[in-house]
Amino acid sequence: MITESYWPADTSRPVLELTAGELLRRVAAADPGRTALVEAAPVGSALTGAARTDRRWSYAELLADAERAAAWLGSRFSPGEHVAVWAPNVPEWVILQYGAALAGIVLVTANPALREPELEYLLRQSRSVGVVHVDAFRGTDMAAVVAGVRGRLPGLREAVSFTGWADHIEGTAARQLPRVRPEDPMQIQYTSGTTGFPKGAVLNHRGMVTNASYVFARAGFPEGGVWVTALPLFHTAGCGLSVLGTASAGGTLVLAQSFQPELVLSALQEWRADAFAGVPAMYSGLLAHPRFADHDLGGCRILASGGDAVPPSLVEDAERRFGARFTTVYGQTELSPILAQTGTDDAVVDRRETTGRPLWQAEVKIVDGSGAVLPVGVEGEILARGYQVMREYFGMPEATAAAIDADGWLRTGDLGVMDGRGFLRVTGRLKDMIIRGGENIYPREVEVALARHSGVAGAAVLGVSDPEWGEQVAAVIVPAGPLPAAADLHAHLRALLAPYKTPRHWYVANAIPVNAMGKVQKFLLRRWIDAGELRVLA
Repeated sequence: MITESYWPADTSRPVLELTAGELLRRVAAADPGRTALVEAAPVGSALTGAARTDRRWSYAELLADAERAAAWLGSRFSPGEHVAVWAPNVPEWVILQYGAALAGIVLVTANPALREPELEYLLRQSRSVGVVHVDAFRGTDMAAVVAGVRGRLPGLREAVSFTGWADHIEGTAARQLPRVRPEDPMQIQYTSGTTGFPKGAVLNHRGMVTNASYVFARAGFPEGGVWVTALPLFHTAGCGLSVLGTASAGGTLVLAQSFQPELVLSALQEWRADAFAGVPAMYSGLLAHPRFADHDLGGCRILASGGDAVPPSLVEDAERRFGARFTTVYGQTELSPILAQTGTDDAVVDRRETTGRPLWQAEVKIVDGSGAVLPVGVEGEILARGYQVMREYFGMPEATAAAIDADGWLRTGDLGVMDGRGFLRVTGRLKDMIIRGGENIYPREVEVALARHSGVAGAAVLGVSDPEWGEQVAAVIVPAGPLPAAADLHAHLRALLAPYKTPRHWYVANAIPVNAMGKVQKFLLRRWIDAGELRVLA
């Protein structure tokens, strides 16, 4: 038991001195015939010109394709240069990732939902010299967008379509590949961008490979198991945890092109998957699917989630209906990305109400505004230090210095509480804090209380400007059925919270806007409120 909110690094599991390319080579040598990668996509939805949408690769085949991709990259780019990938979950993405790792190329990951100005910003800010993309996705002519921005980016030497790319690299001559070290940068991952311009976190091989292996170990994922996910590859939860974690266990990654409940449920059944990983909204979609009970999910024993707060009721419902155990992760892109995690063998209350203990080799502390470590049970900012902390925000030295202090501690910007056993509860975001008449109000506390009302399917709480109080509390709700009255919600919260925390303004939305990883985009809600685009709840 600890008395201060400081968790020293648990060194019982070693940091892996491996690059992503070495990890793939090691698994391919140990079990070349094992299925490494499976494509799960609706028939007729090929995005890369492939004849089929149910392709699969053994580890030997995946390594061979990755080495050809590395040779192809090496013929066009130099080690250390930045190449972006702009595509949804296609197998070629994974091949390119491993190829870049072998070639010493830094992969810049781009959300396929980006619009032209956003893509231009990312390519310019990251100083990408190449971009590999699909031609079209969800109604966006991505090839035309790339062509449009390329003329304004003189440093972007190459723009290559994934269409036919797998066949194209078949003819690439083998070449000597450079020496890549575990400490070398592997990727530039852009932060969610829920406020302001995204920042590019530079992550190294050691951090991403080790972190993925730790998450799979804490989850109890079996050696050679099957992991099904629709998490986007452009995020660390997709290309990091899912791709590298599965490889670290010599397992099979079943990659869904996008989240479609029937597609995912069918993949879980067909492959007798051991695990599914998704953000909370994906679990809600699966559990609400009318044919959920028609699928045999008996092989699934691990359910992994994170990205945003996971409601205890969702954990309970998912565990009961899947007949599996939940593991919740907490972290951020800058941490490669996971800091703490519940184990599937933790107590029920811990699995449902905490984000678990810090993973191996990570130091964690909770501090007040002066930087002093707080007693256990006292809320403060979560700080982390260790092998997994990003190298920098690319091209942003001031932002880097603000995020990482001289002693190597990363300020997460998250508020949390640590108990005497080291279990963490994340209670909110510093930047989300509302100051009403000098009182600090943390939206997550109000959101959790609102979620207990039967008439609320979803809620987001934020501060709005007020000439008298500085800020007032506003709540945006998604009704679960008939629209509840504001007075009813007010009375519900007054029974649970101090009066000053109760929202003064109430709004109704059809859905709470979230990014690809399920994080609420409160800047959009604030914009809609200011523009009068949300219905006022009477």
